[in-house]
Amino acid sequence: MKSFILFLGLFMCFTFTYSQTSVNLLDKQGLITGKVLDSKLQQPLPYVTIVVKNKSGITITGGITDDNGDFKITSVPDGDLVVSVQYIGYKTVSRNITIDKNNKNIELGNILLEEEATSLNEVTIVAETSTIEQKVDRKVINVGKDLTTSGVSASDIMNNIPSVSVDQQTGNISLRGNENVRVMVDGKLSNVPVAQLLKQIPSTSIKSIELITNPSAKYNPEGMSGIINIILHKNTKLGFNGNLNFGLTKEINARFNSSIDMNYRNGKFNLYGNYGNNIGSNTNYGTIYRAFNESEQNVNFLNNNKSHLYKVGLDFYMNDKNTLSFFTNQNLYDGKGNGVTTIYYDNAPTEIQDSNDETDNNTSQYNLAYKREFKKEGEQLDIEVDYNVFDQNQTANFDFTNIPTTDYTDHVDTNRDQTTINVDYVNPLNDNTKLELGGEVRLFNSEIYYDSSGFTFNSEGNIAPTPSTDFDYGRNIYSAYATFGKNYEKWTYQVGARFESVTVDAEALRYTESGTEVIPFENDYIQVYPSAFLTYNPSDKNTYQLSFSRRVDRPGLQQVNPIREWSTPLISSYGNTELQPQFTNSIESNYTRKLKNGSLTAGVFYRIIEDEINRAVFIDRLDLEKVILSYDNFSNTSAYGLELSSNYRPTKWWSFNASFDLYSRKQKGVTEILSTTVDNATIDDISTQTVTADNVVWNFRVFNNFKVTKQLALSLFAMYRGREEGIQLNRKPMYFVNSGLRYSFLQDQRATFSFNYNDIFNTMQFRFDGDTPYPSTGEFNWESNTWNVSLAYRFGGGKYRALSRKQRDNNVKSGEGGFM
Repeated sequence: MKSFILFLGLFMCFTFTYSQTSVNLLDKQGLITGKVLDSKLQQPLPYVTIVVKNKSGITITGGITDDNGDFKITSVPDGDLVVSVQYIGYKTVSRNITIDKNNKNIELGNILLEEEATSLNEVTIVAETSTIEQKVDRKVINVGKDLTTSGVSASDIMNNIPSVSVDQQTGNISLRGNENVRVMVDGKLSNVPVAQLLKQIPSTSIKSIELITNPSAKYNPEGMSGIINIILHKNTKLGFNGNLNFGLTKEINARFNSSIDMNYRNGKFNLYGNYGNNIGSNTNYGTIYRAFNESEQNVNFLNNNKSHLYKVGLDFYMNDKNTLSFFTNQNLYDGKGNGVTTIYYDNAPTEIQDSNDETDNNTSQYNLAYKREFKKEGEQLDIEVDYNVFDQNQTANFDFTNIPTTDYTDHVDTNRDQTTINVDYVNPLNDNTKLELGGEVRLFNSEIYYDSSGFTFNSEGNIAPTPSTDFDYGRNIYSAYATFGKNYEKWTYQVGARFESVTVDAEALRYTESGTEVIPFENDYIQVYPSAFLTYNPSDKNTYQLSFSRRVDRPGLQQVNPIREWSTPLISSYGNTELQPQFTNSIESNYTRKLKNGSLTAGVFYRIIEDEINRAVFIDRLDLEKVILSYDNFSNTSAYGLELSSNYRPTKWWSFNASFDLYSRKQKGVTEILSTTVDNATIDDISTQTVTADNVVWNFRVFNNFKVTKQLALSLFAMYRGREEGIQLNRKPMYFVNSGLRYSFLQDQRATFSFNYNDIFNTMQFRFDGDTPYPSTGEFNWESNTWNVSLAYRFGGGKYRALSRKQRDNNVKSGEGGFM
């Protein structure tokens, strides 16, 4: 009995001591509670992120709100703390609190969040006027209504962007006068040809355009002049939301376009989808005059294209630290072209080539991404897998009149697939230092099969069937990068390097009467691409930047493809399997001045290009009146230039974006010439010479936006492009003026009607002259003198519709099925 009493006493003492210790431990831990509401609707916001930091900005703990907007954060240590309430589309709210032994339970009560205007602009309410923002490694053009109503596709509005030009004949895009630029959509490369891709993206789907002229080591080093990254809208608002757009464009032919993007978000899931199309015909025509044989070549093409772009995606917000996303893009393209090339001679019969072309291709992209945010603010891990497939079938028929060749049909089948795996890790070592590490694997394979029913001359000069060709091209790239950045009071620097190992394994199989000819080629190399950035901010209004990077231009598929790319009676184009990559070392300096009503940016750049890739022109040995276009590597060359851009609002009703760029460029190419007239020439009369085009080119753009009333706005765009000397042709100056009108109506200006009249003076023509390989002059025209009408409507916006549905479902019997 005494032992039991002793045991009971010890047990009670232990229990009391443990209880006191537990109380003391609990006393050292704080509790934070509260409720988050929308300030206007006074409705609870679920899944809002709550972050608790110390005075040094280091995240200590956190949590999220439940379906009723309530949150409860336990085990909060003592000290002076900052509670930050963060939610997409709303302004962040911060509260300073203190937890000590006298104040353990912090009740924050109702926290009202206000919608953030800038975030809403990104999602549904597009700003009236486009703005230009200079960042440390890129220039960002935030696309407003003035640009989206100036054209129906990305291709139409690119000419309005500083330093960017689009060749309206070929659709090729150039940056700072150079076509060696990589075009990305949402930071991802596509297998779709760039010219086709730009025409498939509706202008209303574009949120911003990034010009990354000197990319850091984090980015793929391809593209001598840099990267153009097109950022599309992505709606993440709660409930059901969407945008609907229709447009009609006409000069000679009518072209129709439409797009719709929608999303439905409820709690942890965001389901979104986009659809856009461009359907219609377009006429291109031109004339080339050659004095040496007094010939005039008239070209007239009619293209009837249909393109459809689908995108479906799902975001899963697993918790406040982990997000899983998936989307797929599906591009469907159907193109039909009819062309007539007529060659008139003074003393010879007229020659005619009739052609018709049918092309259809399908592109499928599948993307899976995982994002992990760590406890430390700014530390995160991104893993992304992207798979892209491109299939194209093309059939072209050629019929000839008074031309000594047989009619024939070409078939070209193209199959490409690309797999990209990215891993990116960001770690802010402290408040002023950041480390980035990452790696990438890119596996690219392409197979092109060419078959023709035509005939050609063999090496003995005898007529033989045109050989079929099977071209297999594989390229694997393995890379890793590291960047390190540090901030001081007024200075910021970042240095980095990217290491790449490239393997190229390809071969062309040419099937002839005598057997199969195998043309293998490889191109393996290892390279290091360093980059460095330095920024100086002496005040809030002035920013100075200096940057350096090394980049590469790997020969494009068409540049190495030995299969004939295209042909006219006098010109044929082939690739060169011996091409080597060219490397570019670029240094750039920029100055940005913030003004009271706008900003001004000025910059200069200098590039050294090693083993430059450029055009080569050869005379066809089988017919000395014909030429063959190909590519070759040349010695080192350089380019430099300056750029000025500004966005300014002189008055409340008038704002404008203006830009001026001037660059000096030296190009080298190989061309062959005849030492006598064609009628008397032989192969022995052909000589080869290197042609150098060294010139200064300048361009000017200005986009004016006039706000007449709250609902009505007018726009006026003008561009002048100076003369440019090329290796084969010299492009003459070109200018044009576009005008537009926008009217917003209905509640909250949900609907917008637009009308624009482009090239109002009908001056947008590609005019040229040249001396190699033959003296010639000419011009090409397209449907530029067009009018366009479009209607856009924004619907939804019921941020709590999904929440209301859940509350309603709580009042009925539970069952299975349904959405969410």
